[in-house]
Amino acid sequence: MQSESIAPLRSFVIRMTQLIDATSNEARLLQEGKALLRDLISTDDWLPSFCAQPHAEHYQQYLLHADPLERFSIVSFVWGPGQKTPIHDHTTWGLIGVLRGAEQSVRYERLADGTLSILGEPAILRAGQIDAVSPSIGDIHMVSNAEQDMASISIHVYGANIGATPRHVFDPRSGQSKDFISGYAADIVPNLWDRSTALRAQPT
Repeated sequence: MQSESIAPLRSFVIRMTQLIDATSNEARLLQEGKALLRDLISTDDWLPSFCAQPHAEHYQQYLLHADPLERFSIVSFVWGPGQKTPIHDHTTWGLIGVLRGAEQSVRYERLADGTLSILGEPAILRAGQIDAVSPSIGDIHMVSNAEQDMASISIHVYGANIGATPRHVFDPRSGQSKDFISGYAADIVPNLWDRSTALRAQPT
């Protein structure tokens, strides 16, 4: 995408970079990052079309931006009807904001014997709503598309390059963990920095 419609994402990247530069305190990152993410997902016309494409068989994870020092990353998750993640963790802080549709999240805690226990009732996040995860506030969950007949899309911000971060999936019965690295669904990212169209349109 080359047009200025991507400007909200560029602004979000700049503001998140400034926040990361200012603090490493997780509570502040989650609080202030949540406000920034809420602004980003208040409109949905900025997301490049190639980062909004569902797959017929499984959810997609598109990288929108990774900080050069891998201090944070921004990802578009796209869920077709009926699609869901395995039970998994993140090993870093994360913010999840629903852009289109709705998602269901089921949280778990790992007990002393290694088994998993569901925490509370499943939560439904709708467009504009945000959730947070981290090892300090709860990091294990399963996410699914709450819509039966349409794709849902959420924008995630993590405190690492999440596609290259070693993480874990868990067996729902035994709680046994298995290492995994998620990667990304595409080998290209949006061009945030070509502002030439807007600049050429300015009067000289």
